[in-house]
Amino acid sequence: MELTATARDKFGKQVKALRKEGLVPAELYGRGVENRHLSVSAKEFGKVFKEAGTNTIVTLAMGGEKRPILIHDVACDLLTGEPAHVDFYQVRLDEKIRAKVPLEFVGEAPAVKVKGGVLNKSMTEIEVEALPQDLPHSLQVDLSALDEIDKSVYVRDLAVPKSVTLLVGGDTAIATATPPAPEEEAAPAAEAVGDVSAVKVESEEKKAERQAEKASDSEAK
Repeated sequence: MELTATARDKFGKQVKALRKEGLVPAELYGRGVENRHLSVSAKEFGKVFKEAGTNTIVTLAMGGEKRPILIHDVACDLLTGEPAHVDFYQVRLDEKIRAKVPLEFVGEAPAVKVKGGVLNKSMTEIEVEALPQDLPHSLQVDLSALDEIDKSVYVRDLAVPKSVTLLVGGDTAIATATPPAPEEEAAPAAEAVGDVSAVKVESEEKKAERQAEKASDSEAK
């Protein structure tokens, strides 16, 4: 996929004018690469970023030049959530790099669906090393293996291409089916009703006593 960029000569507070024009300020850098100040269409960037994420090569077109880059960092506006600034990292296709790849959870865990367990995800992404063009867009975690409470899916269970090296130990748990939280015992309802009944009876007895006292007073008169 390709993204078009143009040179940028506005900095600091002036970049607000760029954003009003539907552009996002950006920086291009890389090992042995001269830093370039750029801007890209916010609409076009949104489409590319949605598809590529931060670990898929994008061809950055600048005039007559085309460079392989990764979308390295995206700073978003706190109020709107829209991209406010982007960093592009130019890669060498013959040099391995390290990147974090999202984990995609697929399937259903029988220990959760049938046995009432709780799915506890301890990882949502994993660091890998590979040539830029070999970086996977995501790695799948099969939850159907969780058929018992306290069972886990580990890094060693991931299906990984031979061209990709995982940089996390194989015994690291990715997801675990944990026991359900114990339910708190509710106070016995019968006891509460008994208390109310006792109060009611006591009230009626006092009422009878008052009526008896009144009757005694009347007879005495």
